[in-house]
Amino acid sequence: MDISLQLDPEIIIGIDTVNRAGTICGEFGNRVLIVTEQVLYENRSIERLSAVLEEAGIEAIVFDEVPPQTTADVAEAAAILARGARCAVIIGFGGLKTQSIARTAAMIVKTRINIFDLIDGANPPGDFIPYVSIPTTGRDPFLFSRYFVVVDPRDRSAKLMKSPQGLCVAAIVDGGLSESLSGKFASTTAFDGFCVAVEAYCSTKASFLSDALLEQAILLYTQMMDSYIDNKLFDMAGGATNAGLLIALGCAVSSPGIGTALAFALNGRFPVAKSWCSTILLPYILEKLVSARPEKLAKIAGLMGEPVMGAPVSESAAMAVDAIRRRMGILQVPARFKDYDLSLDRLVPIAEAARNLEFVAFSPWTVSSEDAYDLLKQAF
Repeated sequence: MDISLQLDPEIIIGIDTVNRAGTICGEFGNRVLIVTEQVLYENRSIERLSAVLEEAGIEAIVFDEVPPQTTADVAEAAAILARGARCAVIIGFGGLKTQSIARTAAMIVKTRINIFDLIDGANPPGDFIPYVSIPTTGRDPFLFSRYFVVVDPRDRSAKLMKSPQGLCVAAIVDGGLSESLSGKFASTTAFDGFCVAVEAYCSTKASFLSDALLEQAILLYTQMMDSYIDNKLFDMAGGATNAGLLIALGCAVSSPGIGTALAFALNGRFPVAKSWCSTILLPYILEKLVSARPEKLAKIAGLMGEPVMGAPVSESAAMAVDAIRRRMGILQVPARFKDYDLSLDRLVPIAEAARNLEFVAFSPWTVSSEDAYDLLKQAF
């Protein structure tokens, strides 16, 4: 397959690279809107970013009203504030949903286009202000893509929104800003990243370039899981951040699949963390891939340290599923959706919304709404 790769932003990677935010934003103006989430006040990250900007002579205005279950219309409130304050740049400072709100706000500040038209697939406006991404979670598969997931406020379904070329001018990936998590929540982030990496690795859009990136990501996420099992410290600022960067680059060339789509759709509708949803779905996605991409699953098993040498491809592929189930059992991560007060009947629209996300078309098997619902039933 031909490879088409275009990365809009300047990418800055490393510890304390957030200190360069002032220099980057200063190229566009002296007033910036920071779209963020209130949890980042706890480790004083918002104060730190504001101080960096102010030191560079930039006035920082903070919009922190991004709730955990946010929907795309919150971007309108952020855009109104940025418009009234005549901000030259919008910074997305936080997790996946905060990034989507900041990205959308930057698109609509100048045009006042109807947000629902964008959600329904309208072409993105050509007039926008620059967007700078400073993620605090390293598992955004759309960081370098021309589309991203938003939650439709009309029915809380997950939708893809197109992003105009040139919108994101910089991505600052600072491992020192990574959210500190504990217990089961921390270990599920490794399974979440692993799920995205595996789906993109097995996608019909995969190439030698995405394979090289995603194999390393799979290896790093496996090491992260095993560090939790062995109660060893894992370099979250380095290894986890690097793994997240690799899947973002890999997905810019390839594409995630139905498991990622279902996790976004579930998290958009219900107060269940996306990482938990991905973890629950992961073994069932792998079982489908054993048939659809046995050679790739066999390679994954080898990357996970399974004894694949000399074994038939089909047996090696099955080892990847066993390896994940074994690690899930040891770490006692979430394994069933029924444990979260979800009704199976309420999952039908989830399957339909996930199947309608365009990137699912690149799954290595033809995924219907019935197939998506079947995955949910198996994981229920």
